[in-house]
Amino acid sequence: MATQAQIEQQESSNASASASASAKPVLRKPVFTKVDQLKPGTGGHTLTVMVLNFNTVLQKDRRSVSQHLRPTRIAECLIGDETGTIIFTARNDQVDLMKAGTTVILRNAKIDMFKGSMRLAVDKWGRVEVTEPAEFAVKEDNNLSLVEYELVNVAEE
Repeated sequence: MATQAQIEQQESSNASASASASAKPVLRKPVFTKVDQLKPGTGGHTLTVMVLNFNTVLQKDRRSVSQHLRPTRIAECLIGDETGTIIFTARNDQVDLMKAGTTVILRNAKIDMFKGSMRLAVDKWGRVEVTEPAEFAVKEDNNLSLVEYELVNVAEE
């Protein structure tokens, strides 16, 4: 036969187990990055930027091949903040959000290399959100996409 103290201990451990099971995971606060801090091959960036211009690069209607495939749309947008600018590659639904003059938050953005220059992109794990207009003036003379990078293999001896 269980004593009163053992019964109370059992009830309290059951209550704490059910409370921890229903508790939400702890979310981290996003760390916002500035455009001039972006480096090749990095990812997981969260930025608040303004769209300066918009250029549709590809618009393919794949429905002629199959009814299940969605049309592919790709646009290159020059985006920036008070530290510099970079080209953002918008895909499919992201194209509708990227209008000149709008301010967007890019979450979990990554740097892709295209012909030796950096491009910013948000894949399926990231998010593009339109937000209220920014209070900053974009520094247009520091375009990181104009910097050409070259892959150098270092021979180990």
